[in-house]
Amino acid sequence: MTLRWLNSKTRSRPLMIPALCLVLAVALLYVKPFLAGRIFHYPVSMPVLSESRPDTDITILYHERPPYYVTGPLGIYGLCVDPVKKAFSASDIGVEWVKMPAARQLEMLKSNAKNICAIGWFKNPERKKFAVYSHALYQDKPMIALARSDNPRLISQRSLAQTLENEAVTLLRKDGYSYGQYIDDMILKHGPRQEITTAENIGMLKILHDGLADYFFISEEEAAELIHTSGLLADTFQFIRFTDVPAGNKRYLLFSKSTDKRIVDRVDAAIIQVRAGSAKEE
Repeated sequence: MTLRWLNSKTRSRPLMIPALCLVLAVALLYVKPFLAGRIFHYPVSMPVLSESRPDTDITILYHERPPYYVTGPLGIYGLCVDPVKKAFSASDIGVEWVKMPAARQLEMLKSNAKNICAIGWFKNPERKKFAVYSHALYQDKPMIALARSDNPRLISQRSLAQTLENEAVTLLRKDGYSYGQYIDDMILKHGPRQEITTAENIGMLKILHDGLADYFFISEEEAAELIHTSGLLADTFQFIRFTDVPAGNKRYLLFSKSTDKRIVDRVDAAIIQVRAGSAKEE
């Protein structure tokens, strides 16, 4: 009986091999595009962009940062995204949205990649060296500091200098970020004790929650949305407002210097039309 079983298995082997090859070929046919997409869109070193669609004139870089830029079931939206969509649509310019971490966006701009822009950035002298600003897209409410509500060392309605000079508290600061000219200059002037992080806002909120830093700067509308979506209790945190912080910072599109000037000019004209009467343009 044993010999008969072996012979039977041996006879069926020529039929099994082609069938197995067919199954593997079909599986590879479906899996290969999936793997290729993952490898292509998640570079290890210097970030690269996917091949643009034929109707794409420019690539817009963004990262998740509610309520300014959010990816939802129906696409990308937010306080900064909505006016940009209207401006590009009015300009008849084809766009491709690419999600990319903030630090990598700056790398792309510094590398002078052609026809790209990053959305929602503040204006500062350093960025003017390697990029071109659009007209303002949106103006934030005045900047605040976010802190734990049980932290007695941070008190609202004081001057910004009083907080920055307090050696008992630690500022959590995102690497490479600007908080607007006024706050940036005050940080340089007073040199507060600080921790530098590359974490996104939700990670910074967790650091604050765990007591590893005392406060970080954020716009008021962004702070409210961040706490709301974090899953943490709202009364865990407090808003620290300052008596001397000016009106909120304006947010801009940041174009690479090799971007076609005709695109920049058309978008700027459209932004002015979209925001007509809402704010003064610089």
